[in-house]
Amino acid sequence: MSVLWKDRKRTFLGLPLSFTRYELDEKCLYIKTGAFTVVEDEIRLYRIIDVTLRRTFGQRLLGLGTIVCHSSDESMKSFEIKSIKKPGDTKKLLSELVEEQRMKNRVYNREALAVENEDECDCHDEDIMDDADDIDE
Repeated sequence: MSVLWKDRKRTFLGLPLSFTRYELDEKCLYIKTGAFTVVEDEIRLYRIIDVTLRRTFGQRLLGLGTIVCHSSDESMKSFEIKSIKKPGDTKKLLSELVEEQRMKNRVYNREALAVENEDECDCHDEDIMDDADDIDE
């Protein structure tokens, strides 16, 4: 797999003086941390449920941001891609790749299933409103 994006966690004045590295390819996000003992986490993109961009005032001044991700992976339920350059572009790329992988792997979340099965539901808002109107009379 070819690396589509990579960056390092930025620290003081936005300089990449950290031992945290991020890489993104078409199927996975890799988070490598440590200098002497290196830990490499791999998150399959189809397991990512939600992606949020968070930028503090200091990060905005330096052109940085943090992407917060929630996943269905047991070992990485929630994780952050901290203090990276071009966070908006990276979030957009990550979101597009996540959707692409979810489609390829036919992974659906509960929200999508709830909307698809709404037609099968016997109760509708109109019925509830009609009942409410009868009470006022």
